[in-house]
Amino acid sequence: MAKGVFITGTGTDVGKTFVTALLVKKLKEIKENIAYYKAAMSGNEKDRSGKLLPGDALYVKQVSQIAQKLDSMCPYVYQRAVSPHLASRMEGNPVTMDKVLKDYYSLVKKYDYITVEGSGGILCPICFDEAEIWLEDIIKEMKIPTLIVADAGLGTINSLVLTYEYMKQKNIPCKGIIFNKWEEGNVMHQDNLAMCEYRTGLKVLACIPANAKELRVEDEILVSLYEEVCQ
Repeated sequence: MAKGVFITGTGTDVGKTFVTALLVKKLKEIKENIAYYKAAMSGNEKDRSGKLLPGDALYVKQVSQIAQKLDSMCPYVYQRAVSPHLASRMEGNPVTMDKVLKDYYSLVKKYDYITVEGSGGILCPICFDEAEIWLEDIIKEMKIPTLIVADAGLGTINSLVLTYEYMKQKNIPCKGIIFNKWEEGNVMHQDNLAMCEYRTGLKVLACIPANAKELRVEDEILVSLYEEVCQ
């Protein structure tokens, strides 16, 4: 039975893809048959043939060196660097939940561990005109637990606690926090960690410095974050 976890963040540009890549890389060192998935990606570039490449997926694949084919990692790829609902309004090809779940469950049948990355923060609109789909809807449909990625710096107490409280209100399970852009010895970062753990009751599972090459977390803890996918 495949197991999965969903990576969300306190907002855009907190480093979800960077953290996800290190997480998948670490998992590959201790487990086999690993996959990555992201329902929709915006802000992508074209290759020489004019085809849009899923940049986040490509980055994760390059860092982690997983064998999964790139074209199975993301069903919706947009060029403009805006939320998926607006990108599809401008470019066409709006997200449908049926397609997102069909491609996701095809991976569930082939792989043992699937790391799913969200778009933007927990309130990111994925589609709005043709159907109303928010990131939280995708998480609920996939029925897997989440991790919250947050910037370790100024303002993270407010953004992280609000994200957690919203997810709690919506009955979205969360297994912990990962701090990105961590500075060892930084008093503010250390206090942010303590305050976020206090206000959420969640554990900060890892603190990742900028430009880190590895995720420092015990193997048993990492594997325990993944739960069986229920279809």
